[in-house]
Amino acid sequence: MDERGRPIIDTLTGSFLLSTPQMPDPRFSEQVIYICSHGYEGAVGIAVNKPNPILDLEEVLLTNNLPVPPGFSAPVYMGGPVEQNSAFILYQSDYVTEHHLEVSPTVYLTRNTSVLEDISRERGPEKFLFAVGYAGWGPGQLEQELVSQGWITIPALDSIIFDVPDEEKWRQAAAINGIDISIFQDHIGYA
Repeated sequence: MDERGRPIIDTLTGSFLLSTPQMPDPRFSEQVIYICSHGYEGAVGIAVNKPNPILDLEEVLLTNNLPVPPGFSAPVYMGGPVEQNSAFILYQSDYVTEHHLEVSPTVYLTRNTSVLEDISRERGPEKFLFAVGYAGWGPGQLEQELVSQGWITIPALDSIIFDVPDEEKWRQAAAINGIDISIFQDHIGYA
C-alpha cells in the first residue's frame, strides 16, 4: 500500500503501447504510443509514428518567427487526440533544459518553448520528436483497455522513437519483442 492506503500499481511510464489489429478505435490503428506518465490519476502518452501529412516543423518555426537551419527537415507528429493545439517535445536526456518530465533516464518530455528556439538555432537536442496533442486516459481507463485487448505493452527503445522510419515503428517495436503484431490475437486456453 502507498502512503494513502491505495494498492501500489505497476507503472507503464517509459513503455510502448502498441495497438493490436483488434483495436476498435480507428484513430489508433497501427499506433505506437510512448507512455510518458502512468499512475492513479491516469496515463499520458505521445504517439511516435504518425507524422502530420500537412504540417512540418519548418512551418512551425517560421510561424513562430524562428530561424530555420539550412537543410532542416523534421516532421510534426500527431501525438494524440487530446489538446491538439498543444506542442510536446520528446528528446534525449543529453540535452539539458528546465521544466521537463523525466520519462526514462534517457528520454525527457517538455512543453518548454525554449527547446524549440534552441532547435531553430542548432543548439537543441540532437534527437527529438515534436508532437501536437497527446493520448490520455482517466483513472483505470488504460487498464480496462488493456484487458479488452486493444493494446499490448512492451519495453520502449529510444531507437524506435528517434531512429526507425515511421512506417516501420509499429512492426519493429513488436518484432524486437518477438511479436508478429500483424497477426496478434488473444488466445484463450483452458487447463
